[in-house]
Amino acid sequence: QQSGRKYNLFLKRRLRIDKRHQSKDSIFFRDGVRRIDFVLSYVDDLNKEWEKKLERRKEFESNLQKAGLELETEDKKESEDGKIFFVKIHAPWEVLITYAEVLNIKVPIRENDIPPMVENPLDCVLYPFRLPEKVMHPEPDYFTAPFSKDKQELYLINDESTFFSPSMRNRIVNYILTRCPYGTEEGKKKFGIKRLLNNGTYTAAYPLHDCQYWKKASDPNCDSERYTLYMEWARFLRFYKEQPLDLIRKYYGEKIGIYFAWLGFYTEMLFLAAVVGLICFLYGLFTMDENMSSKEICDPAIGGEIIMCPLCDRDCEYWRLNTTCESSQYSHLFDNVATLFFAIFMGIWVTLFLEFWKRRQARLKYEWDLVDFEEEQQQLQLRPEYEAKCTQKKKNPVTQEMEPYLPLTSQAVRFCISGATVLFWVSLIIASMIAVIVYRLAVYAAFASLMENTQTLQPISGLLTPQLATSVTASCLNFVIIMILNFFYERIAIWITDMEIPRTHMEYENRLTMKMFLFQFVNYYSSCFYVAFFKGKFVGYPGAYTYMFNRWRNEECDPAGCLIELTTQLTIVMAGKQIWGNIQEAIVPWICNWWGRRKARNNPENLYSRWEQDHDLQTFGALGLFYEYLEMVIQFGFITLFVASFPLAPLLALMNNILEIRVDSWKLTTQYRRPVAAKAHSIGVWQEILNGMAILSVVTNAFIVAFTSDMIPRLVYYYAYSENKDSPMSGYINNSLSVFLIADFPDRNEPNENPENFVICRYRDYRYPPEHERKYLHTMQFWHILAAKLAFIIIMEHVVFIVKFFVAWMIPDVPADVKAKIKREKYLTQKILHEYELEKLKERLCQGDKSATEKEFIATEGRMELSRAM
Repeated sequence: QQSGRKYNLFLKRRLRIDKRHQSKDSIFFRDGVRRIDFVLSYVDDLNKEWEKKLERRKEFESNLQKAGLELETEDKKESEDGKIFFVKIHAPWEVLITYAEVLNIKVPIRENDIPPMVENPLDCVLYPFRLPEKVMHPEPDYFTAPFSKDKQELYLINDESTFFSPSMRNRIVNYILTRCPYGTEEGKKKFGIKRLLNNGTYTAAYPLHDCQYWKKASDPNCDSERYTLYMEWARFLRFYKEQPLDLIRKYYGEKIGIYFAWLGFYTEMLFLAAVVGLICFLYGLFTMDENMSSKEICDPAIGGEIIMCPLCDRDCEYWRLNTTCESSQYSHLFDNVATLFFAIFMGIWVTLFLEFWKRRQARLKYEWDLVDFEEEQQQLQLRPEYEAKCTQKKKNPVTQEMEPYLPLTSQAVRFCISGATVLFWVSLIIASMIAVIVYRLAVYAAFASLMENTQTLQPISGLLTPQLATSVTASCLNFVIIMILNFFYERIAIWITDMEIPRTHMEYENRLTMKMFLFQFVNYYSSCFYVAFFKGKFVGYPGAYTYMFNRWRNEECDPAGCLIELTTQLTIVMAGKQIWGNIQEAIVPWICNWWGRRKARNNPENLYSRWEQDHDLQTFGALGLFYEYLEMVIQFGFITLFVASFPLAPLLALMNNILEIRVDSWKLTTQYRRPVAAKAHSIGVWQEILNGMAILSVVTNAFIVAFTSDMIPRLVYYYAYSENKDSPMSGYINNSLSVFLIADFPDRNEPNENPENFVICRYRDYRYPPEHERKYLHTMQFWHILAAKLAFIIIMEHVVFIVKFFVAWMIPDVPADVKAKIKREKYLTQKILHEYELEKLKERLCQGDKSATEKEFIATEGRMELSRAM
């Protein structure tokens, strides 16, 4: 019986194949002529809302047809699962030209006659990194002008079916869909596809990809741009190739194009920072054996004879300084003179990156016809949620029309709730960071005891010190907490932004961006700020230690400094975030799509249609790019705010970004439905965030060099306190450690055991010895070093800021050749329009049109002459 049912199903599908000659992978209506510009899908489920949804769909689709769109419905019997209806939408020429004028879409009027730039002499060297010209520049370069229905003869219209690109077409259709009414409910006029998707009337709305990504379309009328993007851009083996930005813009729209342009430019600039950082790291590696501090620590006659005070109360033992030999050697990799140079270099690099990006952005604005672009009307339109929730209305002073508004009292209440929620979550992050600090303090003694008594750990005890073991485990724990808090806060941020009811889409995105960035900033960077600026700074001294909550003793830095711990923290959080981000971005969508398509894999191509294939893909939501920008901006903070502690951070970021570009392009091309094309002339509010972080990075790196590294104390010793002219740094370790008389230990601090009967122990500070009249108070050297640190911060900040502002002033935001092209295009556009008007006026005069006067003709001709003169 089961085999008979399978045979009947096979016959039924066979009949469907024979019935349909046209491949269902086609992106055209059944007539093979009209292109599918958009697809709506719905499930005809028989529940309580069934009749209401049916009425909404009928009204909505009727209004779409009244707006001029053409619809074709695929019955659920034709779908792969037998449940989903698909409504295919085509925009005819008349609709396209009407809304092209409304949306101010620029179209070609003449081929660009400005000669191309002089060839770069390095082109032959860069040839392996280039893509074919047809891929890089899929269309000729044209001078463009805003479309006007009344002046169609002006434009280079060779073929009406291909004049508007698919991305322009889906943008126009989406504009209509978001404004099309579908009836009145509860006395309110309802409109827009977003509401219909939210209430379940439709299950999806999306434009189609033009073909399968792994093979070209069989239809010769299809450009197969998705296939080209996959082959030339989205495969990891093409990681060394440039990006086809013009093709990305043509296929996905300017908003996605500008993101990949920014990400590519950021990655290119990282190459310089990565090379300089690697050189600084290699300098530390090659000079490791020459480092006098680690030599003295490792010397059995010096470090082996220095007895250090216990690092915790009661349970910890006295220890010899040379047990930290390996960690002191490794700390020199990052704590050396090159660190200072690299911190200053990165302050200037950030400015160069931001200024050159402005120039790159200006060039793209010209090439992509965004020079006169103002934010889309769609973004300035009221959000449907705003209209639905705001019941009160008032007259708009500009349009003189009644429109909904949110009373001031309601706004104030919502902002207070929103602010309190954000404050609560930021406090939660700080509380979690304090919990990690308590963990550090509580487990240190356990690690010290474990490593002392466990024989199997003895071989690595020199490398894996209790401080390092505590730091690594605390960093991993902190990373897990960061990920958990991040997961919950993303949803909370969206909820409180929705609760505020922002008026426009732009306002909504900006508010969400600031909330998410503030949270992510505190979440990801708080632990690094703690290690960099607080750990080891408020310890006290033996016999008068500082305690957290009067219970846990504040932890100390390693004798070689806290910089190596900051490096460890930064590496774990930064690398962990990047690995986790790539898993989330690539593997999760792939698994979801594999699961959704598992039934359709065995179906013939002409049964599993193009709209069904795209329906089973993931949705690239309105906030899709938001998360991509956020990820990169957080990474930008890691490589700028704390780069003085880890010169290899730009190299890690470079390697990640090379992968990131291909992962983002792969998932967009293969795992997601085609997003609706949208315009954007810049990276938006992220530019201001990057500028703010660039300024903050100068301050943080100055403080890291001054207070976290040992550079300033070493310099002060070198120039002011060294007594050995032949080897100025010899004796530095002994000088930087103060003496404490063990007999002065109070009962709370004194170790349980002192088998070797030590009389004194040493600790990291600049205090007078026990026999001095100012016993255990800070020495004059301490105040010299503090003054030197503050002076260094002021000098470094001023030097870097002066250079930054000078560089920013020297580099113009718009290249000279782009300015010339913009002026040339404006001049030509005016000239062509004036000549067109003059020709039309001549025709009217010749035809005896009385309304066309001789004075009007003279005025038009005079305007042309004036335009030429200008």
